[in-house]
Amino acid sequence: MRYEIRVSGVLQETTRREGFPELASTVVPDQTVLVGEVVDAAHLYGLLNRFQALGLTVTELRRLPAE
Repeated sequence: MRYEIRVSGVLQETTRREGFPELASTVVPDQTVLVGEVVDAAHLYGLLNRFQALGLTVTELRRLPAE
């Protein structure tokens, strides 16, 4: 399943690359958008825990349609 996760603010490239290596990222005005495969619920909860541990605010989380 592919997910798009939007985070408030602009994350440094190092944070995006090292904190979320399994996700592709794009910076848009005042947000960082991360997209990638999430294999199961445990993986999704792990990602959310990483966002929380880094003090990041998830503003939107959505499952993308299958390609």
